Amino acid sequence: TGCVEAGGTGPPHTQDERVTWTRQMDFIMSCVGFAVGLGNVWRFPYLCYKNGGGVFLIPYLLIVFIGGIPVFFLEIALGQFMKQGGVSAWNIAPLFKGLGLASMVIVFFCNTYYIMILVWGLYFLFHSFTSPLPWATCGHPWNTPNCTQDFRRACHNHSSADGMRSPVIEFWERKVLRLSGGLHEPGVISYELVLCLVVTWVMVYFCMWKGVKSTGKVVYFTALFPYVILVVLLAHGVTLPGALDGIVYYLKPNWSKLGEAQVWIDAGTQIFFSYAIGLGALTALGSYNRFHNNCYQDAFVLALINSGTSFFAGFVVFSVLGFMAAEQGVDISKVAESGPGLAFIAYPKAVTLMPLAPVWAALFFFMLLILGLDSQFVGVEGLITGIMDMLPPKSPLSNIRREVVAAICCIICFLIDMSMVTEGGMYVFQLFDYYSASGITLLWQAFWECVVIAWVYGADRFMDDVARMIGYQPLPYMKWCWSYITPSVCVAVFLFHVVNYKPLTYNAVYTYPLWGEVVGWALALSSMLCIPVTVLYKLLRCKGSLREVSCAGFKILHTCLPMNYVLLPSWFDSYSLERNDMYVSLSLQRWQHLTTPVWASICKKQQILSQVITLPLPALYYELT
Repeated sequence: TGCVEAGGTGPPHTQDERVTWTRQMDFIMSCVGFAVGLGNVWRFPYLCYKNGGGVFLIPYLLIVFIGGIPVFFLEIALGQFMKQGGVSAWNIAPLFKGLGLASMVIVFFCNTYYIMILVWGLYFLFHSFTSPLPWATCGHPWNTPNCTQDFRRACHNHSSADGMRSPVIEFWERKVLRLSGGLHEPGVISYELVLCLVVTWVMVYFCMWKGVKSTGKVVYFTALFPYVILVVLLAHGVTLPGALDGIVYYLKPNWSKLGEAQVWIDAGTQIFFSYAIGLGALTALGSYNRFHNNCYQDAFVLALINSGTSFFAGFVVFSVLGFMAAEQGVDISKVAESGPGLAFIAYPKAVTLMPLAPVWAALFFFMLLILGLDSQFVGVEGLITGIMDMLPPKSPLSNIRREVVAAICCIICFLIDMSMVTEGGMYVFQLFDYYSASGITLLWQAFWECVVIAWVYGADRFMDDVARMIGYQPLPYMKWCWSYITPSVCVAVFLFHVVNYKPLTYNAVYTYPLWGEVVGWALALSSMLCIPVTVLYKLLRCKGSLREVSCAGFKILHTCLPMNYVLLPSWFDSYSLERNDMYVSLSLQRWQHLTTPVWASICKKQQILSQVITLPLPALYYELT
């Protein structure tokens, strides 16, 4: 798939133009690849089982429609309308441009630590081509005298009462991680993991180095092939003894769970995680859409695919966990895991009990690698799009090739990742995972996105903008969600997280030191503070009264003009619109009430001489042409 050229959003009087997807399916596949990831496979099934089985679908689906879809649609529509990435798109309300900066900080952290899951998956994949599997037996150099192949004697994820440990645990902790005693013991670097890290970053780079030209090609394989493997794994899983019991455990309803607050909180948190909300990447992907693309319909289709994948993955996971519980003669609660525990302990243990174990191990870890790969490279794509859109158009930086920016980003992330391939790397990984892209940061981001669009820019105005793009008004429920319902959900879940905050631990055994928690909160606040700090900075650097400055910051972009137009003020109620050799006279009545000091503040705020103002919104261009 290639790309075609679209109407530009470059700086004034330049011919810079933004590419668009050749086919709309390129965009759909990219969103599927990014949003449908490891969380759908290793987190949702466990949450569903833990929170009442099929009953969990009630709060989950409710929050999908009042929280997930509205914000998902908002981000895509914003990118499509503004034709800008995750940072510049928030020029729609310049006082709150910190929203874009915050999303870039979050997605940078995600890109940094998320790739470690691919590294571990690749490491397991390399070791899957041996028989017997190295984690199936004891007697290896990394095993201890307490290693036992009798799974009934060894506890699932830690030492048993008599100290016996399974070979899966020892392979994971002593061979792969080479786990040290804590965050204070970084230890030495694992050069095997460094090699895997280099391979994964090289793959990520060449998947997205040409932007949507390369992403649109690769994503068809990376987004679709995991579904093929999931179907194969399910077809095999349901034939195993005990599989049906596992599926029953997965779906068996426990109606009493509906009254527990934690169930609703888990549903809300999972949706914001799995829908990849607040990272700016969806806005970046939407910015490559054609202006009249039906992003409203796309949002519902993508939500159906995302949640449907999560539900389907539960059958794959619990058919295998049911088999493992039956083979070990234990209750399924003893083997049910989520997160890395499922991917690198529970499932590897399960495949050792199957015929042709190396085949099923290789299939599983290849699926894990592909699932994580497209989430990773589309996330990096979102980061790079945001950076490229931020480069000043007339500065030397604007001439830097995209491939160079992509390489710099990958190298910086790689250098940070070196701290995660040490003996203490797992503790660093958990620190990033628990704080930098946690439920708290994503909920904070989603709350402000809704507030800014609904109450600063205006929900009705944004609905009109969307109608200009898709040709009809979306359902009013979207406006109600942005204005009231979704922010309320975000606040409720956010406060629950804060009130019930628990210090980070590893395996419920190691508790992070105070300085480790301080580092973690610094990671979280580095994105959360972008919003209020940017607001204060913009208010303080503008002259005039607070009311005038605030008015300028809130009103400046409501006229919806593209960046490649220049607005030349002649009279307060009449302007000339210049684009190359075309002039269009406009009468902007909404500006008539502004006073001269406010007008001066606007001119000064944009730092443009001779009272020439550039306003980066694309709607008018498409209306005129």
